[in-house]
Amino acid sequence: MKKVLVTGADGFIGSHLTESLLEKGYEVKAFAYYNSFNTWGWLDTLPKHKLEQIEVFTGDIRDPNGVREAMKGVDGVFHLAALIAIPFSYHSPDSYVDTNIKGTLNVLQAGRELELERILVTSTSEVYGTAQYVPIDEKHPFQGQSPYSATKIGADRLAESFYRSFDMPVSIVRPFNTYGPRQSARAVIPTIITQLLAGKEEIKLGSLTPTRDFNFVKDTAAGFIAIAESDKTIGEEINIATQQEISIEDLAKEIIGQINPKAKIICDEQRLRPEKSEVNRLLGDNQKIKALTDWKPEYTFAQGIGETIAWMKQNLNAYKPDIYNV
Repeated sequence: MKKVLVTGADGFIGSHLTESLLEKGYEVKAFAYYNSFNTWGWLDTLPKHKLEQIEVFTGDIRDPNGVREAMKGVDGVFHLAALIAIPFSYHSPDSYVDTNIKGTLNVLQAGRELELERILVTSTSEVYGTAQYVPIDEKHPFQGQSPYSATKIGADRLAESFYRSFDMPVSIVRPFNTYGPRQSARAVIPTIITQLLAGKEEIKLGSLTPTRDFNFVKDTAAGFIAIAESDKTIGEEINIATQQEISIEDLAKEIIGQINPKAKIICDEQRLRPEKSEVNRLLGDNQKIKALTDWKPEYTFAQGIGETIAWMKQNLNAYKPDIYNV
């Protein structure tokens, strides 16, 4: 592939993937969500020399005509556009169906019509639900523990059906929890860091016992590219995971220790998920991606957290630490 489209390029992972693709010599078209302010999300923060290399297409992933138009003239698609916040999916599930399922269908339909070389559909470790065994490999059962995860399961199965029904060159990319610069305050790591940097000494969090397998965002982006560059990954669903886990409580203590050791953790009831919806343990198996590609994580957790804290110190005005961002 020489020219690729990145949907959701204006978002957290999408903007990093766009940068990484440019560095690897790809020609990149970035699909950004249309809005009346003409903002391109995190793409607006890229250096001018990088932004000048990107062809930006504004549209709505829910619109099949716009998606088809955006996909014309490219060799492949990295499909990342999605609604991802779990709490917001509790009261607005319709929007998740429209964006995550219908949006993915739009990409698949256009990809089939245009005969693209590769389509990568972004999944999530949330499709597995609470681990029934660890490490979680790609054969682990699926369990929709939130409307968000249910829509991602649906999108994944649509992608699989297009591979099996139409022999489309589809890969399902399943990152475990990604963190790093530019991440929304809806996620736990920016929530902790921004509250601490704002001078708060009582850090409000939800449940502290769940464990997660955290990828630094540059490693996640590298995983996407490695999967795209291997023919062995066509028709496969593949975890991107470090195969290490940490509890939310230990994570919070690590960050507190780096920024303000005097701070204390407070359980905020509005941040607690319904009991049956909380995913209690995620620890990913990364043997498949290592077998099919040359990918391996390059960043230690300490390195990734250090880079994230440094970036957020310089960009705290992009966050609202005083409110719970769902």
